[in-house]
Amino acid sequence: MNLWLAVFLGGGAGSVARFALSRILMPVEGDGAFPWATLAANLLATALLAWLIQRFEVHLPHKEQWRALLAVGFCGGFSTLSTFSYENFRLLRDGSFVFATLNILVSVVAGILLFHLFARSA
Repeated sequence: MNLWLAVFLGGGAGSVARFALSRILMPVEGDGAFPWATLAANLLATALLAWLIQRFEVHLPHKEQWRALLAVGFCGGFSTLSTFSYENFRLLRDGSFVFATLNILVSVVAGILLFHLFARSA
């Protein structure tokens, strides 16, 4: 499979998965609420990416199409920096400084910890 096609297909699947997750968590979120769906998507994508990178390096070093499909495409489509940035902007604009700070800290720190944990376990 062509690498460009693999990234395209993986990115589409990741975006649909992120949309589905946001619909599942929609009852929990509302205006001014903590952005649980984006946090969950970003942390799940980080854990999956860490695990995939380790697996590819150790067990599948020459499977570039699978790396493009899953690591670049799916994880890239599933995670979302733009939504993360917008939601933090909105929280700060609306005066939810505690939620904005918590979201930024938890996302970054938990993301790094998950990457460390899953990259080591593969």
